[in-house]
Amino acid sequence: MTEENRVVDNPGENRYELWAADKLAGFAAYDRRGDLTVFTHTEIDDAFAGQGLGKVLAAGALDDVVARGGTIVPVCPFIAGYLKKNPGYEDHVRWPRE
Repeated sequence: MTEENRVVDNPGENRYELWAADKLAGFAAYDRRGDLTVFTHTEIDDAFAGQGLGKVLAAGALDDVVARGGTIVPVCPFIAGYLKKNPGYEDHVRWPRE
């Protein structure tokens, strides 16, 4: 993540937001239930597609949940896929029942 790209938690909107300079590039929506953060949908604006910013958003959001001592519940296919490809989160994930 560069200084121009930053991930911030916006609890008022129930989402982590990825800002590229002063533009909202994408978000990862969630539902917080106690210590659980249930990720429901991730979206990157078409204007920012193909730049790897989805990975930046996922890493920033997941790292924040872990830093808070929370548990990640990946309902969103993008977040689930990121977790499967990037080790290190296993102790902080509760996989949803299928």
